[in-house]
Amino acid sequence: MISHPTAAELSEAIAAFEAEPVIPGDARQAFLARVTDNARAVLAREAEHSARLEAEAAQRLARLVGEPGDYAALNTKLCQALQNGAIDPLAPALLTHLRATAIGQIAIDQPTYGGLAALLDG
Repeated sequence: MISHPTAAELSEAIAAFEAEPVIPGDARQAFLARVTDNARAVLAREAEHSARLEAEAAQRLARLVGEPGDYAALNTKLCQALQNGAIDPLAPALLTHLRATAIGQIAIDQPTYGGLAALLDG
């Protein structure tokens, strides 16, 4: 489900940081180490949850656009349907899909976000 940066881009950035020499006491490097740790955690959550979340999103999209397909193709069809007015942007099924997709992405990107529990309960 990661769109940007992609999992490959995150992995590449982690590898680039790890290739840098360690400079004890360097505040910038300490900050980048924290960023790197966060990127590793995002990748781990992505690996654990993304296949399920993408499959769930594809099912919702298939219902919205009325045909089967993979996530990327169905998402493109949804965008086209919104552009040409075939789907109302305020349609309850669309809003339900967008909400579920956003909650899934938040769970991967920021699982400690204070509002996530409220979103999951609501």
